[in-house]
Amino acid sequence: MATRSFGIRGLRSAATASLGMVTGALVAMTAQRQALKAMQGRLEYLERQAWKQQHANLARQQRQHWELLSKAIDDPELAEVLDIFERPVTPERRRQYLFANALYTNLLCYYRIGNMGRDEFFKHVRAIFQNPIVREYWYATQQQRASLTGTEEAELGKLVDDLLLQLEEADTDEWWVVGEPPSE
Repeated sequence: MATRSFGIRGLRSAATASLGMVTGALVAMTAQRQALKAMQGRLEYLERQAWKQQHANLARQQRQHWELLSKAIDDPELAEVLDIFERPVTPERRRQYLFANALYTNLLCYYRIGNMGRDEFFKHVRAIFQNPIVREYWYATQQQRASLTGTEEAELGKLVDDLLLQLEEADTDEWWVVGEPPSE
């Protein structure tokens, strides 16, 4: 009897120890899962903050760009500093080019901060490039864009180049149907 009693007690002790180990493992896993969830929540928060900061930086940059262009548009002497076009232009045409730059840069900023998708960007570009002065500006700044490689701005510039080629080759006056909007 003594042996039998000892064997049952040993099994109970082993079962209790095993149960304790399983319980401890479950508690540890639960704690790890909670810690992981907390870290994931913190990471998501930091990513949202970084996204907001990036958009704030883009908005600030856009505002500075407009302020500089406005000064140059208003003052022909300052505008000469920005005369980086392929061929000489009159002060009046330079002011128009600077404004065309502001229009395009505004669209680019809207796209970058997510206020419009690529499809909508394409449609707006197709509209503003109906103006011959805006097209002239685009061609006059071609070499500057050539230095932008491997960037989102370079991709969008290529999109505009392709669109202008399609517009020039189109057999229709219905410019709003020319070109295939890009897929997102």
